[in-house]
Amino acid sequence: MSRATKIVATLGPASNDPAVLERLIVAGVDLVRLNFSHGSAQDHIDRAARVREIATRLGRPVALMADLQGPKIRVGKFAEGKVMLTPGASFVLDAARTAPGDLDGVGLDYKELPRDVRPGDVLLLNDGLIVLTVDRVQGEQVHTVVTVGGELSNNKGINKQGGGLTAPALTAKDMEDIKTAMSFQCDYLAVSFPKNATDMEMARQLANVAGEPWRHKPAMIAKIERSEAIPQLEAILKASDGIMVARGDLAVEVGNAAVPGLQKKMIRMAREMDRVVITATQMMESMIQNPVPTRAEVSDVANAVLDGTDAVMLSAETAAGKYPVETVQAMAAIAEEAERSEDLSLDARFSDRIYGRIDQAIAMGALFTAHHLGCKAILALTESGSTTLWMSRHNIHVPIYGLTSQPVAQGRMALFRNVRPVLIPRYTDRDQALAEAERLLVASGVLRPGDAYAITCGEPMGTPGGTNMLKVCRVA
Repeated sequence: MSRATKIVATLGPASNDPAVLERLIVAGVDLVRLNFSHGSAQDHIDRAARVREIATRLGRPVALMADLQGPKIRVGKFAEGKVMLTPGASFVLDAARTAPGDLDGVGLDYKELPRDVRPGDVLLLNDGLIVLTVDRVQGEQVHTVVTVGGELSNNKGINKQGGGLTAPALTAKDMEDIKTAMSFQCDYLAVSFPKNATDMEMARQLANVAGEPWRHKPAMIAKIERSEAIPQLEAILKASDGIMVARGDLAVEVGNAAVPGLQKKMIRMAREMDRVVITATQMMESMIQNPVPTRAEVSDVANAVLDGTDAVMLSAETAAGKYPVETVQAMAAIAEEAERSEDLSLDARFSDRIYGRIDQAIAMGALFTAHHLGCKAILALTESGSTTLWMSRHNIHVPIYGLTSQPVAQGRMALFRNVRPVLIPRYTDRDQALAEAERLLVASGVLRPGDAYAITCGEPMGTPGGTNMLKVCRVA
């Protein structure tokens, strides 16, 4: 695989069929997203097993990400399934209402809304397509005036412009879903709507406790979709293993125009802090219905790649779209083409960094050496995957192979930009491990006689964080 940027695909009705799922993986999916907003616990357990069975059979490392639903900040259901709101009309959001909604108002899944808003606040429904201005609050009723009208149907989401809704990031459902996700040992756990580092620390603690029977600790992804999360971004990054630039809800809260700049900032900060980053939402939206993307979508994906994102994500495109496989193929082609035009600034990035850890210095030395000697590959024997993570934070057109005996490390590395994870037996003898690493890469066609490559490992073998050796070799 020549592509460095990873592809995340969401499973759903369009991709449940094992034959379609196999074609998606062959087309280039690196991580599968299980969306816990839909389906039962058993649905997700079955899908996880199906993904792993197919990936193992194909010999492709594919990671699993469980994406928690988060708080349901939504309107209730309507008697007719939907209503048409007209500008200037009055509309009541009623937390106490149990009857189906109509043109006058509707109930709420989120019962705290009357205490979170005040007159003059702007509420955005259905991803901002409908705009309501709060006129007054009476008990459990929020009386609004329709500013921008349109069709409002069952269970559409509610955002408050500028943020400020007090809903907790983790609900009772999320806590149960964490247990389900740990039962199949998901590689990544995505937390929806975190506002601060505390939300992520709580989610990590719950996941670690739930995963204890399997001695499993997932990597934590913070979905940045609340405006309150932006000032807390550095702290959230420190408390997480990565972030998702969740542009849908975020754009509704901060405004569409602010999102491109925030996306670049988030990707840059994540890379500088040695965290992974996924760019998501509407990347190939038109391909839900059409077999080819728009030019704007091509540019959107390419720009995320050029910004340095680890992965680009597909949501409804692969979950419910007509062309799931074609969408993955198109995204892979765009990413590869964008990577060919990347600027390499390795020397400049190295000149102002100080590395106090031996394993981190070895990782950076491998990058620098491979870049200047024209190595065909970098091989990292790693227990935790950290060595490859540090390497992947720099743009270098030399593929990085993370060789590990730990399935957990293999799953994590599946998301790292420009890293190809390979599961190998556990070795205690260094020379035997190095020889096997070269044999594997030669057998797979990555290395040929005469090719130079860099290899890193730790001595003694098998100690996490123990990388202390860099060696440059040439295939005989």
